[in-house]
Amino acid sequence: MPYNCNQCGGTFCSKHRLPENHDCPGLDQWNDPDGVFDSGFDDSVQNQGGRSKSIADRIGIDTGPGGPLGYFRGNMTFVFLVLMWLTFMAQLVAEATLNVSRYWPAVFSVNTIHIEYVWTWVISVFAHGGFGHIAINSIIIYFFGRLVEDYIGSRDFAILFIVSGVLAGLGQTLIALAMGEVSFGLGASGAALALMGVLTILNPDLKVYIWMVLPVPVWVLTVFYAGYSVLGIGAGIAPGVGHLAHLIGLAIGLLYGSRVKNEIRTPNQVRFGGGGGPGGPGGPGGPGGPGRGRF
Repeated sequence: MPYNCNQCGGTFCSKHRLPENHDCPGLDQWNDPDGVFDSGFDDSVQNQGGRSKSIADRIGIDTGPGGPLGYFRGNMTFVFLVLMWLTFMAQLVAEATLNVSRYWPAVFSVNTIHIEYVWTWVISVFAHGGFGHIAINSIIIYFFGRLVEDYIGSRDFAILFIVSGVLAGLGQTLIALAMGEVSFGLGASGAALALMGVLTILNPDLKVYIWMVLPVPVWVLTVFYAGYSVLGIGAGIAPGVGHLAHLIGLAIGLLYGSRVKNEIRTPNQVRFGGGGGPGGPGGPGGPGGPGRGRF
């Protein structure tokens, strides 16, 4: 529903009702059910002949607020977190009931043995090497993902998350394959580092409150994780961690943040819940056996 601002008298949506957020797009379409709240997943194209139908319109899917896709708008961060934990539970069930050597390369990890298994490129983003691994990634994605999704919209956030996660894992695997090494990679750390990269560009001085009390600029955290990954590659620290995947994800986030920098207005702080000790997303605190690169 619309909100009236007591200071300027203008009408704004819930996300733009505060004076500092008044640059609200699409209010002229308020009476259009597919206007202000139109899907972030499937935008229509304007042309001289009028408004062309979107893909969802052509196949009969309602992308408005009352449609099935409306539940995902603004909630893709939580959707991805749920998918991560469901995948992790499926891993635990599979480990308890199936032959690990058979299912692992074929389902949960992007690897040099069966790199042609395209489905593993995506599934591996949601699979993890242990409870510590998924817990650290979940904390980072929960706090940073909500901000990035709010800035760029659910559709672009979903694309960024999947693309950065896939390219991070696939990039490390291809390099290992070129070097004649065996590699099994899994985890959402590439996507998590991409989110940090975006925030570092959009608002480098954003205060992240570690354990709710220690303020640290987000750029400091990004430099720390990047430095740890570079050191890990050069000095062989934590060989079970996908350091290269971290750097690939971070690079994607930095590039994307640079692309949208002039279009986004950002806050200046976020409270970041307690972590699990040293290491980055999928860092040394997360378990995972040798040969499994935890992204």
